[in-house]
Amino acid sequence: MYAIVEIAGQQFKVEKDRSVYTHRLAGEEGAALVFDKVLLVDKDGDVTVGAPIVEGAKITGKIVAHVRGEKVLVFKKKRRKSYQKMNGHRQDLTKVLIESISLK
Repeated sequence: MYAIVEIAGQQFKVEKDRSVYTHRLAGEEGAALVFDKVLLVDKDGDVTVGAPIVEGAKITGKIVAHVRGEKVLVFKKKRRKSYQKMNGHRQDLTKVLIESISLK
């Protein structure tokens, strides 16, 4: 059983007892979360598609950790102008463990 859910403006495919990395969410480690913007649920081949969300479906999870992603380097250069600029970025992420997918 899996579901497509919208978390923090992004869509994720989630399954029970799997982890997903999202943008930083408010809450402490160990806090319970409920996601109700479920767009699609597949239960053993029986697909339920929402318009735009599936009514009565919810996904519960908990925050495992707040982590940082890998460093992404941004390098800008204009040739023959003596212009170079190096910039780095690390995204703040939240690791969420999906505990259950329920459908009414």
